[in-house]
Amino acid sequence: MSLLKKCLAFVVVVLVLFALLTAVGGYYWATRPLALSAATVDVTIQPHSTVRGVTAQLDHGGVPIVPQAFILMTRLLGLESRLKSGNYEFHTGVTPYEVLQKLALGDVNESVVTVIEGWTFKRMRAELDASPALRHDTAGMSDAELLAAIGASDAQAASAEGLFFPDTYLFDKGTSDLNVYRRAYQLMQQRLTAAWAARAPGLPYRTPYEALTVASLIEKETGKSSDRPLVAAVFANRLRIGMPLQTDPSVIYGLGQRYDGHLRKSDLQQDTPYNTYTRRGLPPTPIALPGVASLQAALNPAPTSALYFVSRGDGSSVFSDTLGDHNRAVDKYIRGQQ
Repeated sequence: MSLLKKCLAFVVVVLVLFALLTAVGGYYWATRPLALSAATVDVTIQPHSTVRGVTAQLDHGGVPIVPQAFILMTRLLGLESRLKSGNYEFHTGVTPYEVLQKLALGDVNESVVTVIEGWTFKRMRAELDASPALRHDTAGMSDAELLAAIGASDAQAASAEGLFFPDTYLFDKGTSDLNVYRRAYQLMQQRLTAAWAARAPGLPYRTPYEALTVASLIEKETGKSSDRPLVAAVFANRLRIGMPLQTDPSVIYGLGQRYDGHLRKSDLQQDTPYNTYTRRGLPPTPIALPGVASLQAALNPAPTSALYFVSRGDGSSVFSDTLGDHNRAVDKYIRGQQ
């Protein structure tokens, strides 16, 4: 074998050995647990970050990635364009390869806040304010300023009540609370628009907002799904003939902090814009955040001529067409008379 061939063979062997050593070293690095700055580390990867930018954000956040090695691994695996932004949580024992897979899968550390049907907007604000995972950009804002910040329509800016859809909302840690409010507002608009488009003919509501108000009354009057269309029918029937709605939840809402858990006869006689005993028609705004079932019931009430209902005490109600029948139901279920 000539000297040249021997040299070439030696170079090939060296290159192969070098490649093998590099591969072994790379595998060792990629599968060795990282020395995180804490047992659990949160890192936020900004949108449109380059791979190099991702390594810098990881390192700054307490995940000490070797930039060149991480970039090379990302390129070899063809994942350069698949790294996703968001907030990630890493725990002790995580390896560089696991970090890369987490970023490529978009396995973000999502937080959650749940808004319950029947809550007031004040209660919703308290829930979001108490979430440590949100960035509280609405702190110090009035309800009107909050509505303006999320782009609510001028026609509905007089009150925030009822304008937000009760649901469970997922978000990345550090998300602005305005983002959750905006999503809840837009979702209510979508649900209300769909329900309004599918409404029954001849309803005594001029606008979707009036239907939203009725839906909020239904939400507070009953939690029994089969009773919602019947409660809706009673309200619609009363509105058609100019009869007061006489719904206690609206009176309670109007009392505000003065309500101590007991509704008295004097409360029913105390006039407020929300007292549906002293005033005919709808209250000026919704009184709670209604769910989709109450929206649909308000716009598709049951085919009944009932004008009255009273609770049985088990969550359901008795519906009556006449005052006499209603009084007998009250005697039976409220006064305990047989």
